[in-house]
Amino acid sequence: MAYFDNMENAKEYINMAEGIDGTYLVNILKKYLQKGSTILELGMGPGKDLNLLKKDYKVTGSDKSKAFLDLYSDENKDIELLLLDDKTLNIDRKFDSIYSNKVLIHLDKDELKESINKQYDILNNDGIALHSFWRGETEEIVDGLKFVYYDKDELINLFSKKFKILDIAYYTEMEYKDSIYIVIKKA
Repeated sequence: MAYFDNMENAKEYINMAEGIDGTYLVNILKKYLQKGSTILELGMGPGKDLNLLKKDYKVTGSDKSKAFLDLYSDENKDIELLLLDDKTLNIDRKFDSIYSNKVLIHLDKDELKESINKQYDILNNDGIALHSFWRGETEEIVDGLKFVYYDKDELINLFSKKFKILDIAYYTEMEYKDSIYIVIKKA
């Protein structure tokens, strides 16, 4: 069983993440994505970023944790939610955009390559994606969860094989420039 499939672990994460959301990242995405566009959030967790995105976009939330989906759907019956693995992205629909906030960090580098290929397949032409990662060059496992850290050059190398890089920058979430985001476009 995956860590977040456990309801208690999901609730603990929700409490830990209190007061943290992706406002900064959503505002960056707004520079590139037209209002009313369809967007798939990968790994929505508690749904804080999904709540921000739904103000301007037609959202579909996804997570591979049924616990997160169940907790969110209890309060948000009107939002489409999918039980979806962020690596395989086994879905037969296309979206104008894909968004994730520190979700793809749980994939090893080969799994991230697989996810990038699948994202290309499910994005509409000229589709936009924004993803964030922890900055660094290590890998670690904490409580059974894998964490893979990246720097700009590695992300550019991984994503530029399939996408045009529109923006990539370090930013501060908890410590000075501890995070990195990338905005890409399907060409």
